[in-house]
Amino acid sequence: MITIEHLYLSPGHNYKGHFGGSPGTHPLIERSTVRCVAGKGIEGDRYFGHEEGHKAQITFFAAETHDALCAKFGRHEVAPSVYRRNVILRGADLNAWIGCRFTLQGIAFEGTEESRPCAWMDEAFGPGAKAAMSGNGGLRARILTSGELSVGPA
Repeated sequence: MITIEHLYLSPGHNYKGHFGGSPGTHPLIERSTVRCVAGKGIEGDRYFGHEEGHKAQITFFAAETHDALCAKFGRHEVAPSVYRRNVILRGADLNAWIGCRFTLQGIAFEGTEESRPCAWMDEAFGPGAKAAMSGNGGLRARILTSGELSVGPA
């Protein structure tokens, strides 16, 4: 069974466009429900309405990957918000959804590509995190139908 464990949005970018400088300070806001708008993104998120057909209207991350990273680095205090992905799921093979359409809670999505980890992960999570996340950085997707996602069974 697939479960949505966390839902996040942020009004601004902390890593994109900050290479070589300090990360931004936009908070990542946790919600119990978010509104997905077809072709636009998540209402209130930094990528909402970014550009037509944007491949990262919503991003997903596997809770199992977070668990493995915490165990590998002994960093159990790190929250899954550190990855700045919108949806933290348990029980889904996100890489299998690349190039596929899938439905969660009645909303249709199209997986576009892996959300590859960036160099900021070594600063945000800890040294070595970017390399450890290789191939498991999450999923970027387009939103095909509108609706609300909520924490709980997907």
